[in-house]
Amino acid sequence: MDCVPVLDEPLKKVLGGNTAKVMADHLDLHTVGDLLHHYPRRYAERGELTRLSDLPLDEHVTVVAQVADARVHTFNGGRGKRLEVTITDGSGRLQLVFFGKGVHKPRAELLPGTRALFAGKVSVFNRKRQLAHPEFKPLTADSGADAAEAFANQLLPLYPACKQMESWQIQQAVDTVLGPAGHEEAALAGLVDPLPDALRQGRGLATLPEALAKIHRPRAKADIAAARDRLKWDEAFVLQVALARRRRADAQLPAVPRKPAEDGLLAVFDARLPFTLTEGQRRVSEEIFADLATDHPMHRLLQGEVGSGKTMVALRAMLGVVDAGGQAAMLAPTEVLAQQHHRSITEMMGELASWGLWREAPPQKGGDGRGEGGMLGGAEQGTKVVLLTGSMGAAARRQALLDLVTGEAGIVIGTHALIEDKVQFHDLGLVVVDEQHRFGVEQRDALRSKGKQPPHLLVMTATPIPRTVAMTVFGDLETSVLDQLPSGRSPIASHVVPAKDKPHFLTRAWERVREEVAAGHQAYVVCPRIGDEEDEAKAEQKRPEDEAYEAEKRPPLAVLDVAEKIAKGPLRGLRVEVLHGRMQPEAKDEVMRGFAAGEVDVLVATTVIEVGVNVPNATAMVIMDADRFGVSQLHQLRGRVGRGSAAGLCLLVTDMPEGSPARARLSAVAATLDGFELSRIDLEQRREGDVLGQAQSGVRSSLRVLAVIDDEEVIAAAREEATAIVSADPELSGYPELRTALDALLDKEREEFLDKG
Repeated sequence: MDCVPVLDEPLKKVLGGNTAKVMADHLDLHTVGDLLHHYPRRYAERGELTRLSDLPLDEHVTVVAQVADARVHTFNGGRGKRLEVTITDGSGRLQLVFFGKGVHKPRAELLPGTRALFAGKVSVFNRKRQLAHPEFKPLTADSGADAAEAFANQLLPLYPACKQMESWQIQQAVDTVLGPAGHEEAALAGLVDPLPDALRQGRGLATLPEALAKIHRPRAKADIAAARDRLKWDEAFVLQVALARRRRADAQLPAVPRKPAEDGLLAVFDARLPFTLTEGQRRVSEEIFADLATDHPMHRLLQGEVGSGKTMVALRAMLGVVDAGGQAAMLAPTEVLAQQHHRSITEMMGELASWGLWREAPPQKGGDGRGEGGMLGGAEQGTKVVLLTGSMGAAARRQALLDLVTGEAGIVIGTHALIEDKVQFHDLGLVVVDEQHRFGVEQRDALRSKGKQPPHLLVMTATPIPRTVAMTVFGDLETSVLDQLPSGRSPIASHVVPAKDKPHFLTRAWERVREEVAAGHQAYVVCPRIGDEEDEAKAEQKRPEDEAYEAEKRPPLAVLDVAEKIAKGPLRGLRVEVLHGRMQPEAKDEVMRGFAAGEVDVLVATTVIEVGVNVPNATAMVIMDADRFGVSQLHQLRGRVGRGSAAGLCLLVTDMPEGSPARARLSAVAATLDGFELSRIDLEQRREGDVLGQAQSGVRSSLRVLAVIDDEEVIAAAREEATAIVSADPELSGYPELRTALDALLDKEREEFLDKG
């Protein structure tokens, strides 16, 4: 082809409908630009074999290897056939398994000595790694000596792939777009380059056509390095320009300064606290109050270790805003967490009851009484704290809405129910968003829009975030870190329980739970699945055809199954209850209240208890199938114990074999309580793009070569360059190529997503 199609041309026009549909459905690639920015994950040299010994479990991989052995086995009285192929790279071996009708083609083509590309998902069967039903493509070099040598020495790009579209199929599509070898840069010459010439030349970076040609068709390893250096800058710089523009726009918005009265509610609250704030809580509060006193909106991220006292900091900020005549709203992602925050704040205020500054409001007639937090303040300083959730009774809900619109309620804690159009405030001055990654941009903006002027914003997260991630993901927010635990918090001992290798370890785990309960404490048991009819229906839909292979790969353990099993078995006689997301709100609330009151010994739950749940008497946690959870999630779950004076215990139960990556992850969690270290481990183990991925926005990430852990220098330098350019030329009128790139790479949805404020 003479020239590359424009970047926004649909792949359907270039590759045909069938290929384009698979790429769209399974790889989220829709345009030529999407495909060209779908970079190889790594490269194999056809003259040298890829190592098999380091393959990650449960990941889709592509390897180059040679067939060492191939044998057909029969089962079910000869009715079933299974082909087992052993491949090697000289340093390790890997087994391939084919079943049923899928045996014929590989049996004919994968003869001993055959070298081929293999692609599939790495799993474990009988403690050996294998690929089940992998796709494969024999590699041949029968076009003469020169062609064979070129074939052997060529760097083979291996792309992030999927079952429906293998790496070599993606390579064929890229070849179609790039045209004949040697003409790539000419074909790509018309591309818009987002980096200003002065910046690119000053840092010795390749042009964009050169970088794209080298990343997809490298002639040497130096080509790959040069391409990645340039493309990292594209990703870092475009993001930082968008963030710099957002910071500048936010700084120009008007806001009402909210300075607490010297003798107001905050002062009375602080004076009557039965404990001393940590140095970290005081420092972070000062940063927040300094922001609240300005005439432009605060945009601050408060990240704190599990149990570091973020809720106390948020409450003091809310009281300060109420002092200044405004209202404060705290948005929580779940009813359980909203109710927990309301309960915690009620308990904090309870310390002031004897001073006449707090009283519980009586239940509303005809309602269930929930949502009526009570009164805070003296005769002239009264304010109500209300709860607003979707499950409240109609009368209580009407009263809460009335309290908000009249200003009677100074503080509201709620779920998505706060965002509804009918919810109106008298004077919203502060929005606190807890666990912000669980909310979409539209939800945050909907709440912010309820202020007469833009309210101040405090975003909280209990997931520690390395500096580079903060600069990348939260680059428009000022950051406060709360890394000091309050006095009285106890250490948490964590241990891996290899249930399959050493069943007696699991027996001992249940004995430890009984011992904790016998000592007057309580325990959590966490499972990855619910196990109800809806859950089972989904599992049935995903059931594989080859039961002989999948028999050992059981589904994740379920709350309902485990609760029944332990209640009749190792924990017989204890009071066991279940908690999961599909229970009715009233039932969930009843269980949590019972657990908090000590009426339940063991709570078997899903990750619904991951954040915010605070029961100081709960000292033990058993996490079943712990390998099915992420590192940060395990750290969050573990933070539910050790919240009182008694030491905490967290037992990570797994069937994964010793030496597997999953066991290594669990050992890392057991080895440290440092959330920042664990977040680093977590990010290092993720694939490209996950940092800005689905959990953040539901939008496909623009990070493909930029590694937020390793590329701190690039990110920091890009932030500096972007800030300077935006300060001098906010509309980017002197940088039309950059403006075009922003429109293309950060479409409206992406740019809105970057607005954490």
